[in-house]
Formats: sequence, structure tokens, C-alpha cells
Amino acid sequence: MRPLKQNAKVEALGHVPLFEDLSKKELAELARVTDELEVEAGTVLCREGRIGNEFFVLVDGTVEVTRDGQLLSTRSAGEFVGEIALLVTSHRTATVRTVTPLRCIVLTRGNFRRVLDENRAIEQKVMKVLAERLAADAGTDA
Repeated sequence: MRPLKQNAKVEALGHVPLFEDLSKKELAELARVTDELEVEAGTVLCREGRIGNEFFVLVDGTVEVTRDGQLLSTRSAGEFVGEIALLVTSHRTATVRTVTPLRCIVLTRGNFRRVLDENRAIEQKVMKVLAERLAADAGTDA
């Protein structure tokens, strides 16, 4: 398979709610520090209980998300998994296994933090989205 072009990575990242306020230029900065990954069906991307360090944006293929062996959801191209790992060091809350061969974009916490450190505008926009999501979850505008 041919590598994804930069524009395809930018577009894929632009569909992630955490990055919804970023400009194309800012998305391109994030895209530059991502890797492309291709794996076979049956591959475990994330294992419940293990420390997470990566965020995955699905480009082609399908994954199943399970917790305690129970199917929680199925995700496919255009969706993502592992966003909590970008923000905090914590244990994975679910296992993610590929159902079909998968092509995805991978962003590590280290690369994400480096981009935030180098570009405060991106950091502020991401923090604003996080604050809005937390306020909505709490049922308040504060």
C-alpha cells in the first residue's frame, strides 16, 4: 500500500473532536509527527489494563473494542481509539483488536506533547475543547 499523503493525514485528524478547533496548518503540524501503521486482522492495538501511550485514527479496516471480554463497540474508517493516552498516563480502559486488516495513523503522547509545547495556540485550542467537554459532561456552563 502506498503511504498516506500529508493531506489525507490532516483530513483524518480533522475529524477527531479533540482537534476540531485546529486550523489546517495546525493539523498539519500534528500530522507531521504521526506514523502510519498497517496490521493484520486479529492484532491487539491496545490491551485493557496496560499503560497507554498511543492514539489511533482508523483509515481503513475495522476494530472491536471490548472490556472484560464483552463487546462495547465496533469502529471503522474515520473513527479513532485511545485518545485518553494523549492526555494522561493511565491504564487502558478497553482492549482494541483488529477485525480486518487495518491501516491507521498513530500519534504518541510524547509527540503530541512536543507539538503542544512548541505551539501554545494548539495547546490552548485543545484545552478549550477539553474544558467544554468536561463542562458538558458535568451539566454546567462554568
